Amino acid sequence: MEADFWHELWDKNETGWHKEETNEFLLKHFEALQLPKKSRIFIPLCGKSVDIKWLVEQGYQVVGVELNEPAIKELFEYLQIEPTITKIGTLLRYSSNNIDIFVGDFFDLNVELLGRVDAIYDRGAIVALPSSMRQEYTKRLISITNKAPQLVITFDYDQALMEGPPFSVDRSLLNRYYIDAYTIRLLETIRIKNFGFELDEHIWLLKA
Repeated sequence: MEADFWHELWDKNETGWHKEETNEFLLKHFEALQLPKKSRIFIPLCGKSVDIKWLVEQGYQVVGVELNEPAIKELFEYLQIEPTITKIGTLLRYSSNNIDIFVGDFFDLNVELLGRVDAIYDRGAIVALPSSMRQEYTKRLISITNKAPQLVITFDYDQALMEGPPFSVDRSLLNRYYIDAYTIRLLETIRIKNFGFELDEHIWLLKA
């Protein structure tokens, strides 16, 4: 799945994954991470998620990575913040108090660039990636964050009903990617109707 695919969706405003309200799973289960204030939370493939605003308002720092620069410009406009923009290799870094967003390819991030990560909030990254990329993504995520604990939101449905994204990631797949690094606990499942059919939405807690 090439970068142009995602840029085209953003350009066409075909961004059904973007929500105008803070994610209900995040509101309900964030405390499961047991993080002290000022902890630094990494959101891979963050888009212009309003969840970032909520996390900062709760007293946390946020670091994200997103391929599409216009989405990050819109994020900072929404936050009413004028970011400092610096170029670091192939990436751009949009920074302000308590927020650092890297614009570019997730796979160009390394430990030194990313810095300290106390937890990961995967609100739509693993389900955005096809199976051909997921193994590499999860392996690198574990590596650059030193197995930081995760809240992971996934969808579970018959993949034959839709090509994706979002792709179906059930427990067996989550185990395949993460069982060697984490204990995996299901926090909640809700049945929703989206994309014209019913599916399960899960939130998981992953701890090393």
